[in-house]
Amino acid sequence: MRLTVSSIAAVLLALTGCRPTSGPVPADTTAAIAHPSSLDNAHDLRLFGQGGALQDISFEQKAAVNILQHTTSSEGADFDPAIDPAARQLAFSSTRHSRFSHIYTKSVDGSAITQLTDGRANEAQPAFSPDGRRIAFASDRSGNWDIWCMDVSGRNIMQLTTSPMAELHPSWSPDGKRLVYCKLNPRDAGGELWIVDTENPGAKRLIGEGLFPAWSPKGDKIAFQRARQRGSRWFSIWTISLDDDEPGPPTEVVGSSEAAYIAPCWSGDGTQLAFACIIPTAPESPISQNHQPAAARSDIAMVDCDGRGMIRLTNGRGENYSPWWSSDDRIFFSARHEGSETIWSVKPFRPSVTPVLPPPPPMSRHAASARDEDSEP
Repeated sequence: MRLTVSSIAAVLLALTGCRPTSGPVPADTTAAIAHPSSLDNAHDLRLFGQGGALQDISFEQKAAVNILQHTTSSEGADFDPAIDPAARQLAFSSTRHSRFSHIYTKSVDGSAITQLTDGRANEAQPAFSPDGRRIAFASDRSGNWDIWCMDVSGRNIMQLTTSPMAELHPSWSPDGKRLVYCKLNPRDAGGELWIVDTENPGAKRLIGEGLFPAWSPKGDKIAFQRARQRGSRWFSIWTISLDDDEPGPPTEVVGSSEAAYIAPCWSGDGTQLAFACIIPTAPESPISQNHQPAAARSDIAMVDCDGRGMIRLTNGRGENYSPWWSSDDRIFFSARHEGSETIWSVKPFRPSVTPVLPPPPPMSRHAASARDEDSEP
C-alpha cells in the first residue's frame, strides 16, 4: 500500500478512512486506503508529496491578525511546523530536496535553513523538548514508523520505540522526561495513545485510544483527536486528565456532525486549543465506507479548553493543517496553495478587556468652587 498526500494531518485522517481530497491525485500514486489492515506494511506507507491545484487561501481578519509566511519552496512541500520554547527556531518536515521527507530548522525570522536528517528514509512531525535541546520525531528509517529523538544539531539520534505497528506524532511532557505518541493498530483504526520514558525507553504505558496527542504545558492533560462514535469518520477533540500519571476518563471538548476536528495543540498557558477543521465542500455527498467527498477545505480554529468560544482563524478554500502554538502567541501551520505547501503563522485576535471610559463631563463653576472649599485643610 502506497499513499501520497502533502500533510500528516490529512494522512492520519486517511488512515482511519476520512481523507479530504482537493483535486486529482498524481497518476503514480494510490489515492485511498482499502482497509486499515494494510498498515502492517509500514515501509510502503508514503506520507508525503503533491496533490492537485488548490484554490486561493483567504483569512478572516477579525479572528487573526499579522499573517506571516515563513518558508517558500519551488519544489516539494514544507509541513509539520514546530517552534522551540523561545519562539526563535522553526523545525519542519520537507520534501524540497528529496522525494523523502526530512527534518529542517531555520530561524523564525530568517531565511537560511539547516537540514538535520538525510538518507533514503522519511522523517516527520518534529517536536522540540521543553529545554529546546532535543527534537523528537517520527521516522521509518528502521523499516517501520517509530519515534526517535536527536539533539537540535542533528546528532545523537536515538530510537525510542520498536513496535511493528506504526508509531507517530510525539509530544513532550513539560518536564522533558516523557513523550506521548500514537500507535496505529491494524485491528483498531481508532489508534492508541502511549507514553514512553525518554531515559528508559523500555518503560511504556498505554493510556487510552486516539490520535495526534498533545501534552498540556500544565502537565495535567493530554489533548487528542478521536472519532465521535465507533465507525464514524468524523473526529472531534478530546482531553484526558492525568492524576499522578494515572489517566482519567476522556472528555470531548469540541465536535461536529458536519466536520472533522483533528491535530490539536495547546496555547502556551494551557487554557486553549488550536486544531485543524476539515469541512467537505460538497455536504450533499455524504461520506460512506466506500466513497469520499470530491473536495474539502481545512481551516485552523481555536477553542477554550472547556469547549467554549470556538473561533476559526483561517477562512479559505485551500487546506491548512498541523497547527503549532508558539510561546509568543503565534499559531504556525502548513498551507497548501497553488500546488505547493509552505509554513505560515497568524496571531489570534485578542480584543482588549480593559473598558475605555468616556471622559467626565466638565464641572460647572459652582461645583468647582464647592470642591475647592472641601479640599481646604
